[in-house]
Amino acid sequence: MPNAMTQLMRESWDRDGYFMLPGFAAPAVLEAMEMRVVELVRQAAAGEPIGDAYVMKEQRLAATAIEPEDQLSKLFRIHRDEKLFREFVLDENLLDLCEDLLGPDIDCFLSQFIAKRPGALGQPWHQDSFYFPFDRSPQVGLWLAVSEAHIDNGPLWVVPGSHVEPVHEVVRDSRPESSYGYVEIVDYDTSSEVPVLMQPGDLLVFHSHLFHRSTDNASEVSRLAMVYHLASAGTVDESMQRWGFTPPNTDWMPVRRHGGIGLDE
Repeated sequence: MPNAMTQLMRESWDRDGYFMLPGFAAPAVLEAMEMRVVELVRQAAAGEPIGDAYVMKEQRLAATAIEPEDQLSKLFRIHRDEKLFREFVLDENLLDLCEDLLGPDIDCFLSQFIAKRPGALGQPWHQDSFYFPFDRSPQVGLWLAVSEAHIDNGPLWVVPGSHVEPVHEVVRDSRPESSYGYVEIVDYDTSSEVPVLMQPGDLLVFHSHLFHRSTDNASEVSRLAMVYHLASAGTVDESMQRWGFTPPNTDWMPVRRHGGIGLDE
């Protein structure tokens, strides 16, 4: 084991279910990520191929969108084909931390660039593991702030310590204006919630059982984030058996094997 986690990281993970790495990514990396996403979204809008990536739009913003990226909600599946996003998740220091949590053999199975535009809805209380019907848990989420996440533009909110809970039952998101098929946990006391306020380049590492939500963007600026989800190699996706289909946003890619880079170039 690399033993890359500091004592404070380990204590925070065990107690709260997450820890923060301030200033993990350089401004140049964040700028390049945003620029590349804009390029891909514009290519898709023009009917040009963008590989395995696909775009989810924010339908509520269709009337006010000027450029294609103004209506972007999420861009999925960019960790394999897109060099910039692949290199980030293959970072040795990052994988050393993840190895402390997941073991020496690690896969990245999901990536998404999230653009919460002004007026966009948040996501109700949930645990990521609900959306990951796998044969084991936890998985590890990596949430990189590409722009500032402040109290008004729809930051994450978490319930510290809730990662020790099993995966809870859910109800469908009841908001009539929501069209994403979100679910919501309603059987748990979330009164101890805290906002996760982040500066550009900060990285949140979190447990897939952690209760979290995001609020609506009530500001005039977008909240941008790049998110990856990692799992222990050998994890079995049971979505077909449980749901009857495999979600289109997953793409399993080895990122570490026995302490070394796992991607087969």
